[in-house]
Amino acid sequence: MKITPIRNEKDYQKALDRLEDIFDAKKGTDEGDELEILSILIDRYENENSPIGMPDPIEAIKFRMEQMGMKQKDLAEVVGFKSRVSEILSKKRKLTLGMIRKLNSTLHIPTEVLVQDY
Repeated sequence: MKITPIRNEKDYQKALDRLEDIFDAKKGTDEGDELEILSILIDRYENENSPIGMPDPIEAIKFRMEQMGMKQKDLAEVVGFKSRVSEILSKKRKLTLGMIRKLNSTLHIPTEVLVQDY
């Protein structure tokens, strides 16, 4: 097991190939340890070189509503009137701090996502 830092795209591809080869390794074995270390190195390289940005707040609300099987009328119980929900989802009305708090506690969307500009 010779593990080296991932410094460039070539190293990254080599690490991915090796990870694929040992993907089913059992914990506690040499290959299992190598798998764990490679996973950490790959994750670090990806986070530094291809960070994933925060989702749009309204798209996050729509996605979460879909996951939970909610309709606009259900969201009206959280943020107020149906017309307000329609304005929010069409980005004609901004979320207030109170709405953000309710959406966070009800839909479990992180406040960091909801407070972004859109």
